Amino acid sequence: MTMSDDMISQAEIDALLAGGGASDDSSGGDSGGGSSSSGEEELDGVLSDIEKDALGEIGNISMGSAATTLSTLLNHKVSINTPTVSVATMTIIQEHYPMPYLVVEVGYTIGIDGNNVLAIQAQDAAIIADLMMGGDGSNPDTNLSEIHMSAVGEAMNQMMGAVATSLSTMFNKKIDISPPKVNLVDFGKDEIITEMAKNSDPIVRISFRMEVDGLIDSEIMQILPVNVARDMVKSLMGGGDDAPAPSPDIAPPPQEAPPPPPPPPQQQQYAPPPPQQQYAPPPQQQYAPPPQQQYAAPPPGYGYGGGPPMQPNVVTNMPVSPAQFMPLSMEPVQVNEANIGLILDVPLQVTVELGRTKKSIKEVLELSNGSIVELDKLAGEPVEIQVNGHFLAKGEVVVIDENFGVRITEIATPAERAARLM
Repeated sequence: MTMSDDMISQAEIDALLAGGGASDDSSGGDSGGGSSSSGEEELDGVLSDIEKDALGEIGNISMGSAATTLSTLLNHKVSINTPTVSVATMTIIQEHYPMPYLVVEVGYTIGIDGNNVLAIQAQDAAIIADLMMGGDGSNPDTNLSEIHMSAVGEAMNQMMGAVATSLSTMFNKKIDISPPKVNLVDFGKDEIITEMAKNSDPIVRISFRMEVDGLIDSEIMQILPVNVARDMVKSLMGGGDDAPAPSPDIAPPPQEAPPPPPPPPQQQQYAPPPPQQQYAPPPQQQYAPPPQQQYAAPPPGYGYGGGPPMQPNVVTNMPVSPAQFMPLSMEPVQVNEANIGLILDVPLQVTVELGRTKKSIKEVLELSNGSIVELDKLAGEPVEIQVNGHFLAKGEVVVIDENFGVRITEIATPAERAARLM
């Protein structure tokens, strides 16, 4: 009996497995998991692969600008890696991330119709707030006060502003955003995450991995309604789709246009004779007698030559002489030493310019301690000496008793100084 009780047949094993599966499906927690997975499978067809790739590219470029902005604000290196695009619901996100998040909701006012939500973990938001408040981020206050949330909200506002600027460049249209709304939400407890969409509505989730100079290494999420995401894809891909369309429409007319032109020229060639027959007699009848009586000579060439009728009016006996100018003298101007003595004690600002360079705003913002700025002068090339901002001479840098100095090697000529003023 004992052996028979311990031994289980294959049929009983199959029956137990089938019964366990049925009981699992009937349980609330597992049924919820099953519906979640089936829901995710249904949501996979909301966006095509091309749309997901386009949204990933948009997120990659725009969040790259946001990372640069955040790096400037925190004075730490910030990197945001390639995003992952998926379609989900707020319920699915709450199940996968049951933890406190700082939710920043931004509305688009120009260029895009809709809202955009950026979610960052509360502990990461505390580190960002500590860095913006002057701390080192190693021991942040986990209790986010109103001041800390305001600081993080300003950082997120700057980041979303950089995102809007990048979108404006990509979409070739102006895009502006409203001030952000910052809320601390616990995804594991709170039912309503954002009023942008219901918990069961499909949304687009773009996940990024953010690293901040060894202090933060976690995930941030950008949440978009499906219609806003599709508008972005349409704006990105619409330029390429609309560009080739006009060319085929414009191409046929030039091909059809050549046949019609031959008939009009023929009509225009036969049209001139009637006006000549209609209007030729009136000028001869009305104006022929007066010219013959008053201007007998000019009529033969009148209206065609132009030159012959004007010859009688040319005066040939008028004396003409070439223009004369005073010669320019290269002698130095005589200076009255008595008058210049009145301003000898006037102070002048003497400046030595090592060189110049041009940089964009982005390059200037990226400068930090230890950065090297390359000038447009070669090593050993003479430096420029300016007086009150005007070029006066050239010289070479020397050291005198551990102090820098400039030895004047060449005084600028008046022509060189005038050329610098232009």
